[in-house]
Amino acid sequence: MENTKEKKVGFVLEGGGHRGIYTAGVLDVFLEEHIQADGVIGVSAGAIHGASYVSGQKGRSVRYTTKYCTDKRYMGIGSLLKTGDYFNVDFCYHKLPDELDPYDNNALENSPVAFFVTCTDVKTGKAVYKQCRTLRGEGMNWMLASASMPLVSRIVRIDGQELLDGGIADSIPLKAFEDMGYNKNIVVLTQTKGYQKKKNPMMPLIKLMYAKYPDFIKASAERHIIYNKTLSIIEEKQKKGEIFVIQPSVELGVSRIESDPQKIQDLYDLGRKDALEKLSALREFLKTEPIDTKN
Repeated sequence: MENTKEKKVGFVLEGGGHRGIYTAGVLDVFLEEHIQADGVIGVSAGAIHGASYVSGQKGRSVRYTTKYCTDKRYMGIGSLLKTGDYFNVDFCYHKLPDELDPYDNNALENSPVAFFVTCTDVKTGKAVYKQCRTLRGEGMNWMLASASMPLVSRIVRIDGQELLDGGIADSIPLKAFEDMGYNKNIVVLTQTKGYQKKKNPMMPLIKLMYAKYPDFIKASAERHIIYNKTLSIIEEKQKKGEIFVIQPSVELGVSRIESDPQKIQDLYDLGRKDALEKLSALREFLKTEPIDTKN
C-alpha cells in the first residue's frame, strides 16, 4: 500500500553563542541549493541564524558577526556592567537589525516556513516553544529571550512569563518538533561528534542569582544530563536513518563570546564545507518516505 503520510521537513538548530555561526554556514548552503524546510526551530544562536534562513538573507549572519564582534556596542564587559547584558540589547536587537544590517521582516511574514524559537521559563524550568510570525515589536523580544544566557543577561518578561536561554530547558528541541508533526528532520549541531556536556561549574553562582526560581536552578543543574541523553537519542535515530545530522567535522576552538573575526569566519566556512560534503546524502534522505514519529 502506498504511504500517503505527509512529509514535513524540519530544521532543528542548536545554539552556542558565536559557535552558532557554523549553523549559519550550513543554512547559507541550504539557501543556495534550495533545500527547503516546512518548519525551523532554533535555540539561541540557532534561532537567530534560522531567522535569516527563513527571510532568505544569505550571508547576513556572518557579515554582521564578523563586522561587529569587536565593537564595544555589540558585546563586552562594558555592556554587562552598564546594562546587565553582555550582548547589548539595544544594539544587537534594535539598531543592528533595524538600521545597520536590516532584517527582512516582510520576507519572514510572507514565508511559508513556520519559524519557532525556544526559550526557558525561569519560573517553571520548562521549555517554551514560540512560533514567531514576525520579528517586529514583541516578536524580537522572543528572539532576545531565546538567546539571553544566564548570569550575563537580564530576564526577559513577555506576557507574564519570565524567560531566558532556551538551551537550559531544551538545547536540541528535536522531540518537540517531532511532536509538532515534523517527521523529516535535519539536526544541525554546534559541537563535534563525541562531545559530552559536563556539569555546569557556575552552579553555585546560578543558585545565588536565581534563588527565587528553584525550578530554573534544577533545570540548570540537570542540563548536562538531559543534553547527553538527547545526543544518544540523536545518534540512534541517525543510525536508523530517521533524521539527518550535520555537525562540525573538526573542533576549531571558537567560544560562545568569540571576538576574533577570523575564527568566526573559519567556523562559518567549516559549516559551508560540511554541508556541501553532505549535500548528496541529504538530498537522498529528503527523497525517502517520511518517518512516522508517533510509533
